[in-house]
Amino acid sequence: MSAPDPRDALPQHLPALRAFAISLSGDVASADDLVQDTIVKAWTNIDKFEPGTNMRAWLFTILRNTFFSDKRKRKREVPDPDGFHAGRLVEKPAHDGRLAFSDFKTAFNQLSPEHREVLILAGASGFSYEDVAEMTGVAVGTVKSRVNRARARLCELLGLNEGEDPISGPDGATLAVLGNSRVGAT
Repeated sequence: MSAPDPRDALPQHLPALRAFAISLSGDVASADDLVQDTIVKAWTNIDKFEPGTNMRAWLFTILRNTFFSDKRKRKREVPDPDGFHAGRLVEKPAHDGRLAFSDFKTAFNQLSPEHREVLILAGASGFSYEDVAEMTGVAVGTVKSRVNRARARLCELLGLNEGEDPISGPDGATLAVLGNSRVGAT
């Protein structure tokens, strides 16, 4: 006859575990979660329990360690009810950005030198239209016109509709060149 499975004894300890968990957490819902975590850990690690020893003490040790481990983890957590911090941690796959940038470079190189020049100066480099006009020796109105036509042509070459998000994961300079940045929009 084989020895009884120690898992069969787990249910009889639930009331005592729950009372201990409530005393630690001070909250019934948290205590129930803590007891559940304890039982899951005990079940999956039952091979570490030595038959003939005090199962209640073993379970209380698991519960206590789980409680204090969770408490230490929560100390390091940043409250983020609006998802602001988590949103900053998102990173898009690098290969999408490389492919999109390759498409952008191909389209950008199809523009005339004058259009590339004003997009780089007014968009990516952040110079005002007045500064670009002074650097290139043309009127401010001409700079604005070139920028608008260059952006429209670039969006056309990239297959974008007006107001459409330009590229998945572009950098700030690419966005500025496409006109989706306030940089150079004076």
